Amino acid sequence: MGGCVSTSSRSSCSSRSNGERVSPECLGIGMFTRKRIRKTFSDPVTTLQHLSSIPNRIFKNGKSRTSCIFTQQGRKGINQDAMIVWEDFMAEDVTFCGVFDGHGPHGHLVARKVRDALPLKLSSFLQSFDAKRNGSTSNCCNGNPKLDVVDPDKDEGMEDKVDNLWREAFLKSYKAMDKELRSHPNLDCFCSGSTAITLVKQGANLFMGYIGDSRAILASKDNNDSLVAVQLTVDLKPDLPKEAERIKRCKGRVFALQDEPEVQRVWLPFDDAPGLAMARAFGDFCLKEYGVISVPEFSHHILTERDKFIVLASDGVWDVLSNEEVVEIVSSAPTRASAARILVDSAAREWKTKYPTSKMDDCAVVCLFLDGKMDVESDNEDQCFSSATLQSNHSGNAVESDDGQNSEPSLQRNFTVRSAEENSAYKRIVAEAEANQETVATEDQNWSGLEGVTRVNSLVQLPRFSEERPRP
Repeated sequence: MGGCVSTSSRSSCSSRSNGERVSPECLGIGMFTRKRIRKTFSDPVTTLQHLSSIPNRIFKNGKSRTSCIFTQQGRKGINQDAMIVWEDFMAEDVTFCGVFDGHGPHGHLVARKVRDALPLKLSSFLQSFDAKRNGSTSNCCNGNPKLDVVDPDKDEGMEDKVDNLWREAFLKSYKAMDKELRSHPNLDCFCSGSTAITLVKQGANLFMGYIGDSRAILASKDNNDSLVAVQLTVDLKPDLPKEAERIKRCKGRVFALQDEPEVQRVWLPFDDAPGLAMARAFGDFCLKEYGVISVPEFSHHILTERDKFIVLASDGVWDVLSNEEVVEIVSSAPTRASAARILVDSAAREWKTKYPTSKMDDCAVVCLFLDGKMDVESDNEDQCFSSATLQSNHSGNAVESDDGQNSEPSLQRNFTVRSAEENSAYKRIVAEAEANQETVATEDQNWSGLEGVTRVNSLVQLPRFSEERPRP
């Protein structure tokens, strides 16, 4: 599978700039035969045990060479969002990004499990395809000059093969992930699950697979040199006709509650539960035979020089901010390293303003800058974040880390020199954030389950009879 790549073609693939369209033969699995990171993926168990020591992989609040990530707990309990940026993913010029929004009693565990295991499964399937390709096309890979030449007239067909290859890799890895969750001995996913939005960037190529209602957008410059928002994914909710049709065909029910008529939910045929507010998810096995699936939507996008950055975020951000507002906030951030945190801060303020009686949802954000650059001022060694970076919230309070322990805050404000005009546009936002930090922190501590109502819970209630079915 994939195209035959000569030695000269392989070397040119790795030197493509962001604005150039990579030829189809450069997109085959053979691209992963270039220099890899030290960690191998041949033993998933061993790799899972050593994930925290893998270089260029971050999953806590912080930054990498080309991105920044940040998450903040809402007012519903433990933070059920997870995120990851993995640079040098399998090959030096490949980056993996993901955001995962858990729900249900064990949603935080599901989201973290998917965050850790899904990238490994994807890489495993890609390497499996690579091995099959090398075994079946030995003449090509041994440098047969007649076979190394790619016919330009067949480029379209080659690109289709590449798309199919990546699509199959995403489909198989998502299927394997859900299968592992179903059989996991220590993780109950019957009424718990997680969304997933995953992205692999290789040169100017963007491959995406996603389920649920987390979202990815692209900030790109239009003909007037103004930044515009391009939505890369679709919120896979039960209000989409195609999703609702599938669920109803499988005997699941789709309807909205009277007190939230704008939110369509998925219900069991024999019980008014669980009321899942998404049509696709990992886990949620109480609904899997009633139309809720874990099959991802797949897309392939070619980046250009006009494309500046990508934002992945959970629905806690999109519930209160539009795509255009998110692009404006990230582009106006005083430093790129602080963009994700500033965006979460803005979402938190919007929750308080727009829904003062509602509990703010968890928020997780990944900002990937496509020119591969971060702030010079934030490149100091004492401000670099690794995969072991401690997690903190925007107010500087310690929050719960993945191991359940409280961690000290570590993300510091870092400003760069900007013009008076640029500073005036953002000083107001920063001042409001600082003014609200103490108030928000106090309210978070005093918030109880009896105060306010959650605007949109992913689940309304658990089934009363577990897997029991009504008698005929």
